[in-house]
Amino acid sequence: MEEGGSAGNYQWSGLKVKVDSWFSQFRNGSNPWMARYVYGFMFLIANLMAWAVRDYGSSLLTEMERLKGCHGVKDCLGAEGVLRVSLGCFLFYFTMFLSTVGTSKLNEPRDSWQSGWWSPKIVMWVSFIIIPFVLPAKIIQLYGEIAHFGAGFWYCSVRVFLLIQLISIICFIKWLNEWCQSTKSERCRIYVMLLATTAHVVCLVGIILMYIWYAPEPTCLLNIFFITWTLVLLQLMTSVSLHPNVNAGILTPGLMGLYIVFICWFAIRSEPAGTSCNKKAEDSTKTDWLTIISFVIAVLAMVIATFSTGIDSKCFQFRKDEPVSEDDVPYGYGFFHFVFATGAMYFAMLLIGWNTHQSMKKFTLDVGWASTWVRIVNEWIAYGCWWLQSYGRADKRRNPLKLSKFISTSCPSHRLYIWECPSIGLEDQNSARTLEEPPQAAMGSSAAGTLHR
Repeated sequence: MEEGGSAGNYQWSGLKVKVDSWFSQFRNGSNPWMARYVYGFMFLIANLMAWAVRDYGSSLLTEMERLKGCHGVKDCLGAEGVLRVSLGCFLFYFTMFLSTVGTSKLNEPRDSWQSGWWSPKIVMWVSFIIIPFVLPAKIIQLYGEIAHFGAGFWYCSVRVFLLIQLISIICFIKWLNEWCQSTKSERCRIYVMLLATTAHVVCLVGIILMYIWYAPEPTCLLNIFFITWTLVLLQLMTSVSLHPNVNAGILTPGLMGLYIVFICWFAIRSEPAGTSCNKKAEDSTKTDWLTIISFVIAVLAMVIATFSTGIDSKCFQFRKDEPVSEDDVPYGYGFFHFVFATGAMYFAMLLIGWNTHQSMKKFTLDVGWASTWVRIVNEWIAYGCWWLQSYGRADKRRNPLKLSKFISTSCPSHRLYIWECPSIGLEDQNSARTLEEPPQAAMGSSAAGTLHR
């Protein structure tokens, strides 16, 4: 009870800071919630600057003495310009990481530095962006090699965060399917059937279009493999879901099918242009509005993913939850800036296609064989997560009296409570929950207690 009370006081304190200080206390440097949005906006500006340097800064970069090593090659100039902006952004956030790591209590001097002193920090940010443009090309090339490893860490950390989100989505789909199966409303079941049928039809249409667009010839073996294997995964998910021991219906494989078909399509679109199999890439000789919109969405998604991962520092701590107090910081300041520092390396790799000598068209992002294979592997991981959930469901079917323990991530903003007892209804689950109820479970209603985020 004491821990629950401390957590409640902490949440109320954080809410009070966000409400009372959203505008009034920003200049005074006492609002860490507002500060994270400012850092995220600065990161977005750095992304846009790197893109502008790559696509439109070649004429300016040719006049710079430090870039003479490129000998006027446009691709080299764009890649080096991106790396220089990335290096400046990395230096800023890494400096913030060193100056805020270990901060645990509010009203400390480092907490004030995190949430205030914006004029000096803006000057420092601008200075760090400018300094790399006067450094020798060899230093920039060395940073480009190091950025591969830093970007890899960012990608892994964000993938862990997205994996948590994926598990949450799978659990929600499963809960929705079970709730609609247990309810007596025929209208809900009709909606489920319509949604599931639409999802399966869209999946099949997507598979057919990918065959037409990206596998026009029998020699396109790799694309045929990607698309065919995605179709096999769709069939496997449907078969497993309809198995008597699972009996999950067609809604779950339909919605998950949409996800893996989208990943497959995105992976094939990441293949570099110039191959006879990627007709869509060859036909896009000029930039269209769809390309621009896709680029903008991709940049915003990367910034949001970096921002979300940075504030969920507890997701990456392999230790039990500890009681919190009112004066604890709302998120790990050091980890927040470290994720942004590695994110600066990651957006550089996306803009240059993980290759400093690769040609990148305007408004393109993350194009290359490395990006293609990363997304394909991500598709297989998504199917693996869904299969594990289905296997757990089948295990509970074989043991109908077994109520699974709740699964809780240590993320404050992405907490999951998964309760499975397929042989009983929602009312019986609510009564069974009283046998072993988590401390925070009282925050949610009984009807929505199956999944609490």
